[in-house]
Amino acid sequence: MMTVGQRPLWSFIGGETRAVKVDNSTIRKEPPYDVGFYKELAQKIAELQFRNPSYVLLFRGQGTDYRDEKGSMLRPNIFRTPAQEQPGQHNERVSRRLKRLKAAEDFLVKHYRMEVDRLGNTFVTRYQIVRWSIIQHYEICRTPLLDVSHSLRISTSFAVANDDSDKAYLFVLAVPHISGAVTVCAEEGLQTVRLASVCPPSAIRPHLQEGYLLGEYPEIENFDQKHHYRVAEVDFGKRLVAKFSFNPQTFWDSDFPRVPSSALYPAVDPLLGFAEQIKAHAQSLHPSRV
Repeated sequence: MMTVGQRPLWSFIGGETRAVKVDNSTIRKEPPYDVGFYKELAQKIAELQFRNPSYVLLFRGQGTDYRDEKGSMLRPNIFRTPAQEQPGQHNERVSRRLKRLKAAEDFLVKHYRMEVDRLGNTFVTRYQIVRWSIIQHYEICRTPLLDVSHSLRISTSFAVANDDSDKAYLFVLAVPHISGAVTVCAEEGLQTVRLASVCPPSAIRPHLQEGYLLGEYPEIENFDQKHHYRVAEVDFGKRLVAKFSFNPQTFWDSDFPRVPSSALYPAVDPLLGFAEQIKAHAQSLHPSRV
């Protein structure tokens, strides 16, 4: 994956009230830019989008700003391992995760092949990126993809979905212009998946969340291919344009309320029960803790 910012980037850092020219490395190392309320954040995002017209901005909300020596890191969960882990232990852990992912894929394909009239059948059985998208979004197991959203409200709501602390974070990532269901940019080593276009209608959750997924291009399909990538290279912190922090207790108001967890994770979802079956199957074949 290429680092964003071969062209000049504009971002908010330090105490600046307006966006300034800066590079990705500085953005990652700087503390998040603190905002007081939702409308203020929306105004900052509007300026970023205007000043960075070569990119589409996507958002990721988190309860923590995870960091390493390069600054903020945004790695797909299949590559997240304890900081103190030795290279050999890291490789073994990632290998187990990839095997579990393959088992989940196989079970998903088998199910869709049996239901020949199911809408989305061909898309799911033919395209690995579609299977990964379903597996990632329903938290069946870890994948090489990173969840993001085109919706600022949904992303900031995710940042506080499981956290009652007084600090939450929004990360702004830049991708090339999006066209169609899956946008591949070979020059940037990046692909962007629009979940509403690749997930069957029975998968309610991604349609409500305005979700996208980011992945390496070409895909990291197996452990042998993973060896061609350094751990730091598979880090979407390299696409970071800005990062913000806010206090969830004072951030929302009546005009811009938080999206409740019940809306982000609807209880009635036809694919949810099947997702649990896939998860149980993959864990039964590869039961070790990953």
